[in-house]
Amino acid sequence: MLAPLGTLAFLATLWLLTVVGAAILEESGAKIAAALKGKPFPRPVVAPVRMRTRTRLSRPMRAAPRWRDAA
Repeated sequence: MLAPLGTLAFLATLWLLTVVGAAILEESGAKIAAALKGKPFPRPVVAPVRMRTRTRLSRPMRAAPRWRDAA
């Protein structure tokens, strides 16, 4: 009973490695092919992104001395 479970674990690991390898090759396959041909990989044109600036924080309000006495 141990042999079928070991075989199943081995085949599941082999399948997972194949799926992960295919995903990696799908993403970077064009870069690898360009490197093997000795040509630079054309970078995709990226639209400029506008960053939102932080709003200026207002200065903290200081308590009046008469309010401090009440505390």
